[in-house]
This record gives sequence, structure tokens and C-alpha cells, in this order.
Amino acid sequence: MNLLEDYGYKSDKILEKVIFTWKVLFEGKKSERIYFEADENSAYILDEAHNVVRSSAMGAGLLICVQMDKKEFFDRLWKWMRTNMYISEGIHKGYFAWSCSTDGEKLSDDIRPDAEQFAATALLFASHRWGNGKGIFNYEKEALSLLHNMLHSKHPLFNKENYLIRNQPDSDYSNPSFCMPHYYELYAMFADIKDAEFWNKAAGAGREYIVRSCNKKTGLSSEQTLYDGTPLSAKERGTFFSMSYRVISNIGLFTTWFGDSPDFAEIASHIVSFFDGKKIEDFMDYEVNGTPRKRKARHPVALCATIAQASLTLERCREPVSDKVKKQAKRAVKRFWETPLRKGKSRLYDNSLYFAALLSLSGLYKVY
Repeated sequence: MNLLEDYGYKSDKILEKVIFTWKVLFEGKKSERIYFEADENSAYILDEAHNVVRSSAMGAGLLICVQMDKKEFFDRLWKWMRTNMYISEGIHKGYFAWSCSTDGEKLSDDIRPDAEQFAATALLFASHRWGNGKGIFNYEKEALSLLHNMLHSKHPLFNKENYLIRNQPDSDYSNPSFCMPHYYELYAMFADIKDAEFWNKAAGAGREYIVRSCNKKTGLSSEQTLYDGTPLSAKERGTFFSMSYRVISNIGLFTTWFGDSPDFAEIASHIVSFFDGKKIEDFMDYEVNGTPRKRKARHPVALCATIAQASLTLERCREPVSDKVKKQAKRAVKRFWETPLRKGKSRLYDNSLYFAALLSLSGLYKVY
């Protein structure tokens, strides 16, 4: 589904914007790109605001490369990530260090479970799109090893009792943005057959957890919650903040790939309604009930992009949505279309989500 085309945007202009965005972020000026080569065989995605490399950004970069059919870029990123970020001992053995310096030194052995999921999915797609190579470029072998570790490590990423992703391997709470049921549906098909039942149950449990975590009036979710969806305190990331935006994009991807979900459609309708009429420069941080907090949104372009992705969920509904909500969805997409890439040192998160949203809305974010 090319929603942008369905909404009246010209196909040549859509493709032009996709190519332009790739060239800026991966081949453009140093002051605008996010991709940097370490040497002729490896590269990293740079968080210039902190001058570090984040595992989640690397995983997201891999996904963009496989969607854009850029194997050389993919292989450089994967070599850097697998060589420098992979943890070979300790409680996080088999996962990726969350933060490294640009010379490859691990700055933290903490992990972010979204990175492992991004990487595993990107590797599966790479295997299916390009075939497997040798060593670390045997994409399927690397993906299956990572997925096996996520479930069967002494410190698994998933809670075996409720099938939900943990915020950290030994935590007793979760993060809605780390919950990706659209990936679990794929893992049930492509990962070890012995784990298929778990992944199927994780997909169902994940959808239910997302619904519990989203406010029934605003659709907003906090960054971290208890397993029952209750937000943690504000000091413990219990508000609608930067990571929360990805819940909206995850809902959009799920329905794009797997069809109508009435509960997700209800969340999406609340999202586009809540933000309808708001200018991007007026986006704030919020309590999940919609009460604005004191500070402006740190990543307004990212938020704008994911709100637009909510429209994908609404267009996949079997039951037609109201004309009012349709108009709100189209305005959300228009706001995104007219928003440029972010400039400056804090551009990484905004522009990564921007590109992912553009690919999704263009019908170019596909399962391979």
C-alpha cells in the first residue's frame, strides 16, 4: 500500500523524496549525514550530539539499508556492529553493547533490546533478499543465533511467563517501544521451528500489552511501564517521551504487514485526533493523559513522522473510519510531507524515524 499515492501525492515526487533522503543521510555532507565509514570495509551510524555509536541506531540503519537494497552499506554497518558492539562474555553475552566510541571501544555493557530485534530482523531480510555469505555475512545463521540467545540465554530478553519483552534481561517491567509483534510474527515463520509457538504467543501477548499501555483517550503511551501497562513514575520514564513515538510506527508497520487490528485502529484514531491542528514547533512532552509537561518535544520531526504512520493503521481497517478521522489522518500525512529533515547535531533520531516513516508511507517498507 502506497498511502502517499493514495492520498494524492505524485509517484515521481514520492520516489524523488525517498532517493533524496537516502542521499542526504547516507551519502551527503558530513554535517547532514548519519552514516560514516570507519574504513573501506566498515561503517557506523553516528549520534553526533553525544559523539557515540548506539546499538539501536545501528540496527535501524541495517533495516533501512536492506529496504533500500544497499548491500555494501549494510555489510559495512554489520561488520562494525558485529566486530565492536558484540558482547562475548558476562551476563549480556551474545547481545550488543548499547554505546561505543567511534573507534569501537565499548562505553557501556548495558543493552537496549530494540537493537537485537532490529538486527535480527534486518539479517533475516538480508538473507532472503541477497542470500548468505560466509562468516559473519551468513546472515541467516547470525540472525538465528541472535534469536536463540534472546530466548534461551541465561539472561533472556523475554519473560517466559507472559511472553513480553523485558526492558533489560533481568528487569520486571517493559518498554512499549521495545514490543514489536510484527517482528514476532515473522520470527514464528523464519526462526527455529522449536520456538515458533513461543513467537506466536509473544505476538499475541505483545499486541495486548501495547493496547494496555496506550491511554484510552489520547492513544499515548509512556516509555516504560509495568507489564499490565501502568506507566512508571515520571522519573522512571513513565511519560510520553522520545522512545514512545516508536509505538505509533510499530502499530503502523504491524497493520501494513498483517492487516486490520481494531484495537490498533482505535489507538491510531486517538493519536491523529490528539495531534490534529498542532504545529510541529508546538509539540511537547506529555503525560499519557495528554497533559503537556514543561518542555518541548526533544525530537519533534520524529514525532511528526510517526503520527503520520498512524494513518496506515486507519487505512487498513475493515470497518470504515469516520470522515473526521480520515481528514485528521490526511492532515497528519500532509504535515509530515511538508516537514524537512532535521539539521544539527541532534538529527539522528529524528531523521532515522523520518526515513522509516517515508518508506512505510511509500509502500517501500517490505517483508523479505
